Order: sequence, then C-alpha cells, then structure tokens
Amino acid sequence: MASALTGEQAAELRGFSSAQRLAYECAEAVAARLRPGVTEREAARMQRDWLRARGVRDWFHLPFAWFGDRTAFTGFRIPLQFFPTNRRLEEGMPFILDLAPVHRGFPADVGYSGCLGPGPHPLHDKLLADLQAHRELLLREVRERRPLREIYENVDRLMVRQGYENRHRAYPFGVIAHKIDRVSDRRWSPHVLGFGTQALKGLASDALHGHRDGWSPLWSPYRFSDHPPRPGLWAVEPHLGFRGTGAKFEEILVVTDSGDPAESAFWLDDDLPHVRRWAKGA
Repeated sequence: MASALTGEQAAELRGFSSAQRLAYECAEAVAARLRPGVTEREAARMQRDWLRARGVRDWFHLPFAWFGDRTAFTGFRIPLQFFPTNRRLEEGMPFILDLAPVHRGFPADVGYSGCLGPGPHPLHDKLLADLQAHRELLLREVRERRPLREIYENVDRLMVRQGYENRHRAYPFGVIAHKIDRVSDRRWSPHVLGFGTQALKGLASDALHGHRDGWSPLWSPYRFSDHPPRPGLWAVEPHLGFRGTGAKFEEILVVTDSGDPAESAFWLDDDLPHVRRWAKGA
C-alpha cells in the first residue's frame, strides 16, 4: 500500500481489501464444491448463500456463473445472456465465477476462472498464465498516465499477439473496468436487473459529474474514455477467449493523484488466487 496515503485513506483501502478478500474466499470455496451436473444457477446461488451467511446484504451486482463456451461469451448478443442458466458443468469444463458483494459499505467485484477436475487443462492453464502480462501492462500504462482508451487498445494488441480474442468487449459498453465507490452500510438494499440500486446510483452520479468534467466511470474503447486515469478505485477485468474457452481475473486497481509513479497506481492486494498461481509457476 502506498506510503503517501493519509490514515483515513489507508483505513478506507483496508475496508475495500477486506471486501475483495471475502469475495475471493467465496469464489474459492464455491469452486471447490463444484461437481459435474451443477448448473450455473445453482453455482450463483451457492455464492449468494455463502456471502449472506457472512453478513452480506447488498451487492454491486448479484453473482454470475458461466460454464463451457459461455466463459468466452459465445453467441452473446444481449445483456440477458449474461445471467446464469441451466447449463450443467461437466468434467474438464472451464468455468468463471463473477461476484460483487458489498461488505460493511465497501463494494468488491472479482472474477475467478477455473476448470473442473484435476486436469491437466493445457489450454485453460495457458489462458490463465497469459493474463499476467495484461495485469503488468495495465499497471504500467496507468502509471504512465496514458489515456484509458489508449490503454484499452494496447490490451487489445497484446491479446492479438497472444492469439486471443477480446471477450470483455462483449460486456455492456465494451468495458474492461469500471469505477467503484463506497456506499451506505445497509442491512438490505434492493437490486434492479441484478445490480444493487446503491451501486447504480453511484455510477450514475460519477457519470453525471464525469460528463461535465470530461471523464467517465466506464473504461471502454469509446471516445468518452479518451482521458487519463481518474483517481479512485477501478474494478479491472481483462477477459481472454480462444475457441469457446474464456478466462479472466477481476480485481481493484487504486489510482491516486501522486506524482510518484509507484504511488500513483497500485493493485489493492497482491495476495490473490491468480497472483499466487503465477508466483507458484514462476
């Protein structure tokens, strides 16, 4: 964590880090319980139940689960296709769990990629390994204060060199990331189309202020993202696809207004499943 942070800022980041770790703990716990025949809807419900048992009552968005070629968003055309289905998991099939709980007023948004069974799973393993270069590129170019749109294009170019398709382009507005902010700590908050109303209000407020000041809370390939990184917390999710197999990570990138490159941007936590995997394979 950067040294230039005030005590209040450091405490705030600890809250976000705790929420993110809780979300990843949930993803790992549910992934360990997945078996052949489990449906996406059942996997999403398992995530909700696990988090609710640990005090989560609000969501940035409700949990998603994608199995098989749905991990690469094959044939996705409309937002409703992102919601969990009755697709059943099979041995050797890739899966992605995507969950965004709000814990004590701190949102997290994480993505966890896996493959059912002991393996080997050479294609999926390669996708996961190749994501490391994207994490490094994103941090480096944010520290260089390149426009978000330019960084997005450079992520695209890296994917092409690696031989993959950009699957985050299939998300609404083609986003690779979105800004997140603290919300009120409530016992329960309604959601609309799977998204918590507090989170939607926060994004709408950021979009309104950003439009006035020349920035956007959505990191996309479009003109409205043609600006330098905005200080704040960004949930970043590069998503690779290859012939019906997809893999991604999603985690929080902290951007500050510091003039010191190391303090101007940093990943909130380096003790996460995909980072540990890369360290183990190094």
